Amino acid sequence: MTNPLLTDWTGPFALPPFDAIGDADFGPAFDAALAEGRAAVAAIAANPEAPNFANTIEAMERADRALDRVSGVFYNLVGSDSNPAREALSRDLAPRLAAYASEVTSNAALWARIRTLWEARDTLGLTDEQARVLMLYHRMFLRAGAALDAEGSARMAAVTARLASLGTQFTQNLLADERDWFMPLTDLAGLPDFVVDTARAAAEERGQAGHVVTLNRSLIVPFLQYSTRRDLREAAYEAWVARGANGGETDNRAIAAETLALRHERATLLGYPDFAAYKLEPEMAGTPARVRDLLMRVWAPARASAERDAAAMEALLHADGFAGPLEPWDWRYYAEKRRAQLHDFDEAALKPYLSLEAMIQAAFDVAHRLFGLEFRPLDVPLYHPDARAWDVTRDGRHMAVFIGDYFARPSKRSGAWMSNFRNQSNLDGTVRPVVVNVCNFAKGAPALLSWDDARTLFHEFGHALHGMLTDVTYGFISGTSVARDFVELPSQLFEHWLEVPEVIETHARHWQTGAPMPADLRAKLKGAATWDQGFATVEFIASALVDLAFHEGKPPADPMQKQAEVLEAIGMPHAIRMRHATPHFAHVFAGDGYSSGYYSYMWSEVMDADAFEAFEETGDAFDAATAERLERFILSAGGSEDAETLYRAFRGQMPGVEALLKGRGLVEA
Repeated sequence: MTNPLLTDWTGPFALPPFDAIGDADFGPAFDAALAEGRAAVAAIAANPEAPNFANTIEAMERADRALDRVSGVFYNLVGSDSNPAREALSRDLAPRLAAYASEVTSNAALWARIRTLWEARDTLGLTDEQARVLMLYHRMFLRAGAALDAEGSARMAAVTARLASLGTQFTQNLLADERDWFMPLTDLAGLPDFVVDTARAAAEERGQAGHVVTLNRSLIVPFLQYSTRRDLREAAYEAWVARGANGGETDNRAIAAETLALRHERATLLGYPDFAAYKLEPEMAGTPARVRDLLMRVWAPARASAERDAAAMEALLHADGFAGPLEPWDWRYYAEKRRAQLHDFDEAALKPYLSLEAMIQAAFDVAHRLFGLEFRPLDVPLYHPDARAWDVTRDGRHMAVFIGDYFARPSKRSGAWMSNFRNQSNLDGTVRPVVVNVCNFAKGAPALLSWDDARTLFHEFGHALHGMLTDVTYGFISGTSVARDFVELPSQLFEHWLEVPEVIETHARHWQTGAPMPADLRAKLKGAATWDQGFATVEFIASALVDLAFHEGKPPADPMQKQAEVLEAIGMPHAIRMRHATPHFAHVFAGDGYSSGYYSYMWSEVMDADAFEAFEETGDAFDAATAERLERFILSAGGSEDAETLYRAFRGQMPGVEALLKGRGLVEA
């Protein structure tokens, strides 16, 4: 029987045949795809013709097409709908795929061809895009160890394979902790109806009677905001922050230590002083010093704001009859209580106006008004009943397939993300992308979102637009294949449109009556827009500084001790903890995508605040000329030019930190 992962996908939009793919197909498909890739790379390396861009770089672009296709399906399913078979194969594949990547970058004949092209680049008559792709291939091979001697190359391959296995195990440990823990709720005091309904649905999903709180963010955060039971808040909070540090088989602390040591070795093999210097070299920030400068410029006003808030909330704690200091499990409860007092604002009142369906349509409407995109629902087989698909068109032209997978489930890792089942390219005809947004919203009838959930939806859809609107020749630079501290610009920028008054007026309507959000509630929402930003900024910067410290200098033997030292040195407020403590810091330890790079959200925020000002300066949040520049220089360009060059082309200059501080309500007096 033919393996459906290895056949030409000829159905609607050449989507993966999800209804025909079984778990047993993945192993053989990876075997075949790896064999095909090895054969293609060997043929390129042994080509007797003199190297040119077509027979070397463009041939490399084609070499892994089967592997890209199989991996696109498998790893999207591992993240969004895992099971024991997929987890076992993922553990097996991690070192095998790392070994394959090392084989490619350590292939001396292939490296010689790329080096020859690089040295002759000014005489090849390359287009700007081709020159950029050649530079990136040359840099990728160098940074992977292509220039190392045989001993160094062998050690680099071993380190890379081990790191891949560690990242996979870290992820699976975290998923197991999140999946297995829940706390029955016999006291629902203080919980609004939407939290009660979500807790009931979570219990049913786990075969329990009554109500439970789980470690899913869309449930535990509102539980911490509203539950009057301080003891239950403490128990739930401590379980939440203890993910990956419970001892036993799912404990991630030793994995973190080994990961940091191996990353340091990897960097020093390549001649860098430490992993931070290695990792930041190709990013916009460039150096650890520039990262720390940004973070510390924001830290001081953020910490001062958080300390003022903590003092006010501790007074409320004492008024409720509790002695002692404000604790981390108290913060969200008293912040919500104080917000209701100061702004007459109850976030629970927002939720009836923020149904999932309405927010999806709001994101689509903004994309239509800015970029002319249309979204038509598709009735096609997908990988899970919760997933939905749309055909994305512009002026009748197919632009992408967009898949939305919005609900939490035990088989899905936590968080929210954008990914691709297929990247855009124009090398061998027009290939349009298949883009997916994955979230972890609580199910309901209907599903009602918090304001934070709605922002998450818009954030991930901004990433999706980066993937859907890209228009480059080479898949290597398609979509979100940009500097890590640039990739969050489109996502964070798109969040701004959620706050545009006409978007709220049009789409934030009561799910039962269809009535628009009342003007007084909109005013309260606007008045509370920067509420608790001291807390949010402090918990983020603390995580970013710990991440940076982990990768600068000699790696810590005990990451938990290093974490504590960094937090003490910066004066971390007692009642706030890191947004992501080390044992569940998946951004940093599930792979090295955001390692020494968690700061990038804030680096991008400096740009997104400035970029939205470009629209505000015109007096029109949907100004056509500004939207056209945004698409041309940012969204469609992918990695075809240096990130700073692209931003300057859009905006004229690089921004300062002032717009960020203003947007977060942290402007220093």
